[in-house]
Amino acid sequence: MNDLTNIIKERRSIRKFTSQLPDKSLIDQVIEAGIYAASGRGKQAPVVIAVTNKELRHRIMEENCAIGGWDKGFDPFYGAPVILLVIAPEEIPTSVYDGSLTLGNMMLKAHELGLGTCWIHRAKEEMEGALGDEILNKAGLSGKYIGIGHLALGYPDGEAAPIPPRKDNRVIYID
Repeated sequence: MNDLTNIIKERRSIRKFTSQLPDKSLIDQVIEAGIYAASGRGKQAPVVIAVTNKELRHRIMEENCAIGGWDKGFDPFYGAPVILLVIAPEEIPTSVYDGSLTLGNMMLKAHELGLGTCWIHRAKEEMEGALGDEILNKAGLSGKYIGIGHLALGYPDGEAAPIPPRKDNRVIYID
């Protein structure tokens, strides 16, 4: 089995992270894998916003928690010190698909580098509110963007779960 196949099979969502911030060079490698994802008509529409600022990370956590309906104080990012927010221009018809591929590439690269990730939803709702406007402003972006997803990123705190067996009947050939 080649390295890529192993990475794909072994990657797991991490739900407990250490507080150690990965080196920027590692974060950059994860992001680079994301921006090389396939995109509809080659538009390269998704934008990745790396949030390492503790105050902004905390505010995103609180907003995500409120959108998700959890009790105040719950961390839907599981303590990850980095949030990679993937957004895309609203007018691009393939934004959600392109952003999903971006997130997938980043998850695989992070695993290869010994980092953990967990795709966290509710970016769409977040970007529709005041915090979304603030994030765009801080990033120097204008226009309408769709929140595709967040990627909690950091060093796993503990061992990853074993590879679960695959369900049957998920591949069908029509010859």
